[in-house]
Order: sequence, then structure tokens, then C-alpha cells
Amino acid sequence: MELIKGISFGGFLVSLLFFNVLVSTVFGIGVNWGTQATHPLPAPTVVKMLKDNGFEKVKLFDADPTILNALGKSGLQVMVGIPNDMLASLAGSVQAAENWVAQNVSSHINSNGVDIRYVAVGNEPFLSTYNGTFLATTYPALQNIQSALIKAGLANRVKVTIPLNADVYGSSSQNPSDGDFRSDIHPLMLEIVKFLSDNGAPFTVNIYPFISLYNDPNFPTDYAFFNGYSTPINDNGRIYDNVFDANLDTLIWSLQKNGYGNLSIIIGEIGWPTDGDRNANLQNAQRFNQGFMARYIKGTGTPMRPGKSDAYLFGLIDEDAKSIQPGNFERHWGIFYFDGTAKYQFNLGTSSKGLVPASNVRYLAKKWCIFSPSASLDDPQVSPSVAYACANADCTSLGYGTSCGNLDARGNISYAFNSYFQTQNQADTACKFPSISAITTQDPSPTQGDCKFRIMIQTTSSGGGGGSSSSSSSRSSSGVGFLKKPVSMMLFMFMFFFTIL
Repeated sequence: MELIKGISFGGFLVSLLFFNVLVSTVFGIGVNWGTQATHPLPAPTVVKMLKDNGFEKVKLFDADPTILNALGKSGLQVMVGIPNDMLASLAGSVQAAENWVAQNVSSHINSNGVDIRYVAVGNEPFLSTYNGTFLATTYPALQNIQSALIKAGLANRVKVTIPLNADVYGSSSQNPSDGDFRSDIHPLMLEIVKFLSDNGAPFTVNIYPFISLYNDPNFPTDYAFFNGYSTPINDNGRIYDNVFDANLDTLIWSLQKNGYGNLSIIIGEIGWPTDGDRNANLQNAQRFNQGFMARYIKGTGTPMRPGKSDAYLFGLIDEDAKSIQPGNFERHWGIFYFDGTAKYQFNLGTSSKGLVPASNVRYLAKKWCIFSPSASLDDPQVSPSVAYACANADCTSLGYGTSCGNLDARGNISYAFNSYFQTQNQADTACKFPSISAITTQDPSPTQGDCKFRIMIQTTSSGGGGGSSSSSSSRSSSGVGFLKKPVSMMLFMFMFFFTIL
């Protein structure tokens, strides 16, 4: 069985997420802060939550000024991102790169006290699924941003990097020692690696063991975690009992055999989703994350590179507006739900009390939209209504092996209706599915299991809505590709009928 291979978009994304949890004064714990949510927590609330939980570093996917302002004088080290759709303009113009650095780096460092340490040029731009879209623009953009940092006098303080999916390298066997960069981008990767080395910049990689399970039903489950695998790989005396170590050492061998074995490495993303797939659940996420953290705190490292590494967990909060093109699990990577409540017991090594939830979160009113008790499942309005609701909200907790996978047909319809109702800030018009919906003040969530019919939080755009203020720790609702894309109605129709009816 081939356990080390070119990593797919999903597979390496998960591993990379959890490596971000390491704790030390040099390699502080970090986390990815994604913002593709219909009802995001206020930036100051998130910054407080980051500090309350002892995170020392945060990785952003763009340069949102509201978020950067909130990070001012916070003491958090920041990696600020450049989206892939900006690479072409930055690659084609040094002036454009200088303008970007002036607006998004220099001004926040000099005027706002933001501790920016890295600029992430692109996000996994060499994914095989992108079909070469960004191959010609990523490296020139990296060079121009570096030149702009030099001109701004920031090159010694702020380093450039490219967060890459683990599919940029692979092994011809199950052994990491047979690793090398992907053949179609090999010359380009060597140019980039040399540039990073020459400028004292790190190689950033995203690793996702979850995707190995998701893509291959024959993948040994225990090998995706950090304990329990009974038949480890022996690579010339180096023992691998988990795919994360094998994956990372495949990268290290790829660097070493091309003359850059000492290049510093950042784990840009590593984690495990909690919903949207039969392997994505609270128990597996807690097992993976805590297993990673235990090794991180000890500074275990890998057979090829012992000791601590710099890493960023993926991710901080669930994002209900993310593209689900890679899979329904994409919206459930957070260690916190959308409202900043902790999903499970998780020791980051910074507090004996576990995760600290967001504070002073305000919710919409305690009401839900459900399938009317008097409505019939045979009503011809059911199918198009469910399709519309799910296409415009989040139904990824419905499906085989998901948190709400055991609902009956009426429960599934109610979940879809409520998801849309909450996304639309509980507007009365959002619960007007023709003669088949009704508003209730009785929580329709099942009394057993993890399925929750959520109530959305208030945002500046949602208005008061009759909401109430409460501690986020008392919430009873449940809530990660970074381009938001419309979801097909047919996809959700298939999911709905296949799962329930």
C-alpha cells in the first residue's frame, strides 16, 4: 500500500493544520484565522480569544484592514496573506508590489503596532487541481514582494514565503527517503527554494492526514493519528508510525537531495474537521489535535528533523461560507464553533483550564424555522424548498456519518429551513416556504448526539433581531479552498434525498 504519495488538495491540507500548535518562546503556538463566514465574530473579540488561549501567532489569508487594526499592539505575531487572484498583478508590476507592502505591511507596522513577521504570497497556488493557473505568476510575485520589503527597509524583519500544499512533493514508494518535488514543477520549485534560502525565508507546507482517509477507503485509520498504528514503516532504520511524520520527512528528503536540507520549515496548516464526513467528528478531531499537541509540547519532531517546529493549527473558527468543492467537511475545521465556543476538551499547553471561549457574544432570538407539523412529505414544494435553503445556507451537517446524519426526513427538512432562516438573520420572510414551514420557540435539536439546530450570532449587519446577550459558553448551537463559490442546488438535493429519503 502506498502511504506516502503526492498529496491531494484535501489530504495535505489537514496534516498541515495541526502542526501549528507547537508552544515555545521561539516556536510559539499559532493558528489560522479564516473569515469566510456569514456571521463572523467581531475582530476584537477574536483577538481577545486568541490571547486568552495563549496563541502567540496567527496566520491570515488576506490583509483585511479591520483585522490588522484589531491586531495592533496585541503581542501576536502575524503572517499576512496575499490571495491567489492578486498574484498576476503583483507579478507584473514592482510598483504594485510596493504599493501593496506600503498599504498592508509598512503602515500597520509603523502606525498601528502590528507585529507582522511573514507575508504569505498566495495560498497553495501549485495545487494540481488548479491546472497550472498560477505557475507563471507565483514566483515573480514572490520576488517583487521581497524587493518591496527591501525598499521599505523591512526585509530583515518580515520574511516572504509561499504556503504550499503537500502535493508539491511525493515519494515513489512508501519511504520518505524516496521523496522529491513533483516532476511537472521540479525546476520551478528549485528556483523558489533557492530564493527562500538566499533570503533567509522559510518553506511553508500544509499537511492533512484526514484527507488520506477521505480519499482512500483502504488507508489504515490508525496511521493518520499519532498512536495505535501497529505496523510502522522502517525506512533504513527510521521508524514511521504516523503519516504526518512520513509526510514531513518526505519534504525534508526532497529539500536535502536538491541541496537545501537545512532550510527552515513552517507547518502552515494542520488539523482535523469535526463534521461533514464520516471520519470528520469531534472524537477524531480531539484525538488527532491532542496527539499532535502532545508531541509539539515535548518537541518530539520527526526522524529526519528532531525538535520543535513552527506550526499553525487549522483552524480557529468554523466558516459556514467556505467552498465545499473539496468536501462538505471544509466548513468544519475550527477548534471553535462559529460563535467561539469550544468543540471539545483540548489542551494547548498554555492553560490547565482548556480552551477559553469567546466572550460577550450576542445571539439572535431563541426561535427556529422548521418543517410545519401539518405539512406532508409528499408536498411538491418540499424538494425545491430544501434545495433553495441548502444552496443559500449550510447543510453540510446532513449526510452519512455527519452530526445530523440520524435525523428523519422531517428533521432534515427542518434543519435545512432553519439554516437558511438563521443565515438570513431570522427574517420572517426567510421562513415562508410555501405552506410547509413554521417558526417555533421550542428548540428542535435532538436530545441525544451532537446534532444542533443553531441560532446565529448578532453582527453589525444582522441588527438586533430581538436577540439576547449571553455567555458563549452557554450556547446550544453548532456551527474550511478559500474562495467562496456558489453551491449547486442539485448537489444538495442529492445529499438530502440520498441521506434521508
